[in-house]
Formats: sequence, structure tokens, C-alpha cells
Amino acid sequence: MTLLGRNTSDRAGRYLRQLQGDLAYYAFVPKPLPPDPSLILDTGMVRLIADASLALGRLEGASELLPNPDLFVAMYVRKEALVSSQIEGTQASLDELLEFEARVRPAEPGAQIREVVNYVDAMNYGLERVEALPVSIRLLREIHVKLLQGTRGGERTPGELRTTQNWVGAPGSTLREALYIPPPPSEVVRCLGELEAFIHQEDELPMLIKCGLIHSQFETIHPFLDGNGRLGRLLVTFLLCQNKILTRPLLYLSAFFKRHQGEYYTLLQRVRDEGVWEEWLRFFLRGLRVVAEEATQNIRAILKMREEHRVLLVSSGPRSSNSQALLDYLFQYPYLTVTNIQAKLKVSFGTANRLAQFLQEKGLLTEVTGRQRNRYFAYEPYLTILRQDIV
Repeated sequence: MTLLGRNTSDRAGRYLRQLQGDLAYYAFVPKPLPPDPSLILDTGMVRLIADASLALGRLEGASELLPNPDLFVAMYVRKEALVSSQIEGTQASLDELLEFEARVRPAEPGAQIREVVNYVDAMNYGLERVEALPVSIRLLREIHVKLLQGTRGGERTPGELRTTQNWVGAPGSTLREALYIPPPPSEVVRCLGELEAFIHQEDELPMLIKCGLIHSQFETIHPFLDGNGRLGRLLVTFLLCQNKILTRPLLYLSAFFKRHQGEYYTLLQRVRDEGVWEEWLRFFLRGLRVVAEEATQNIRAILKMREEHRVLLVSSGPRSSNSQALLDYLFQYPYLTVTNIQAKLKVSFGTANRLAQFLQEKGLLTEVTGRQRNRYFAYEPYLTILRQDIV
């Protein structure tokens, strides 16, 4: 029980007694990384590191085969945004996000969609900035602004480290009912400074191990009033790209964490209470391997489907040039209207309408609305692949 400050090991840190009015509680203050005593990298752990590294290498190789990698990366960012936001309770769907981006939904998104759109913006911003500004407190604060701007957490000082006590618990819970209480605000700057020093420290630890340690430590510090979970998961992708483990951000752990959400939270807490870093790292490495393998399979499935659809359209006669261009566009915007087609291909409305009907006849597009006017279409074969792991 966190309020009682019970932990069986101080390997990861210790609970310090705090007072808030007449309430006494214990906030956890982590020790600097790396763990002390040192990590036990036994043969089982070494095997997990090797398996995860091999899976990441295969993913990197598969991404090289993509005809237009940026289009696939953009869609994977959206998928990650959905799943990571769903872990935090957001109810938006991939279809709603894509419909909004295709402007078939109202121009101003609802609160749930805004959170996902912000996540996409934060991811893209961070990936661009990390080229010039390595992962640091400054960068995380900049990304945090992007993440919360105009959302339900927008009033909770975006980009500013917290100056009040926060806690983790069920929705609506109080400090008294908390499942975990992070460091008091007076310790946040020091803890983050130590984490930043560890990120840039030259050592012998495998980078995948460092990524796991850093993610856990960030979640333990919980330096912002809101958005810590989403930012902590973004951090893993930034680290993988900054350290050239991946050249494109095609690996996201949120799907694995969501699938094993109970184990994810339990292991993070057990690190604090029991110092079992190795158990957390085994889980983390297994997640890296699984999501890398799944991403590789998805790329292969998409490439196979794209080639089949390309051949189908090439063999379909005079419309093939415009229809090929439309096929490429669908990989970026799998929801679209006839007006979208007209603008993208620079053709007349009538030509765009006939193209949409043509791809519908070929089984590539599905008309979604059932209306005669203001219709829009979905590239269902592609969406079926993307919807995996998303409610």
C-alpha cells in the first residue's frame, strides 16, 4: 500500500513520508540509473536482447522495400496514436481519425479526436527535432506542449514540470486512494536531470536495455500533471531513432502494452516496490520482439496487397494511369471523397467520380455513407490490416 510506504527493496528507490494537510502519505523517490546492484544479464536476458535485435533488424530491412516509406510511416504514427491514447481511456477510433483528416467529419474535432491528432503532431515534431536536439528535458517539455494543446489536459500547464503532487489511480480517485504516488514536486527537477544524464552517458549497457530502464524511470518520475503515459511511450521511439536502431519510426510498443496492460502496470510497480528490474526488462524486450515481428508481417501483407491491386488496375485499361495515382494516394488517406480525388489528381469532378466508381467496382473502395450525395469512400483492404490491435 503506497500510503504506508511499504517496499521490500530499495534497489530502485524509496518512499519518503509527506504531509498534505492532515493526510500523511509516502511518495516514491527513485535512485539514479543504472540500477545498483547491477543488472543480472544472464543467458536468458542475453537471448531476449538478441531476439529483439534480430526482429528490429528484420523490420528495418522490410521497411527498405517500401515503395514510399513516408506514407506507411505516417499511417503507423496514426495507429500508435490511437492505441497509446486508448490506454489512457480515449475512445476515439482509427476510422474517426481518418474521416476527420479526409474532411468528411466536422472541421473542428471533438475532444477525443483532438487528443489523437495532438499525439500525431507530437510524434512528428519530436522525430524532426531529435535530429538537432537529442532527447532531453527541454525536448520533452516541447513535445508535451504539442501533446496537450487544446485537450482535456490543456489547462494542466503543458510543457511545465509539475509543482504539485500528482498520483496514479482509478479515474476520479483521490490521493488517499492512489495506487502509486510519484516523487514530490521538490524532487522532480533533480530526478529528471539524473535521467537525462543517464540517457547521454557512455556505458556498456545494450541500448535496448537502456530504453527499457529509461521508460520505466520516466513513468516513475511522472514529471507532468498529465500526459506522462503517452509521452513515456513516445520516448521509446525517439530513443530508437536517435540511436539509429531504426531509421524510420515503424515500431511502437503501445499495442503490446495495451494487450498486456495489467502486467505492464504491475511490473512497473514491482520495480519500485521490489527492485525487480530484470523482470520488467524481460517483459520490455519481449514486447520489442513481438511488435517488431508484427510490424514486419504487416509491411509484407501491405506490399503483397499493393502489388495485387496494382496489377489489377494495370490490367484494367485506359483508366490505369489515374487509378494508379489514386491507389498511391489511398495509402496516405484511406478515407476520401470525390472532391479529395479531384483535388489530388487535378481532374474534373466527373472524372474523379468515375474513378471512385471504377475502384469500387474492382472491390478496392467501399462507399460508406449509403447516400447519393456527399458520399465518401474507404480503402477497406488496407484498413483491415491497420485496424489490428485497435478497437
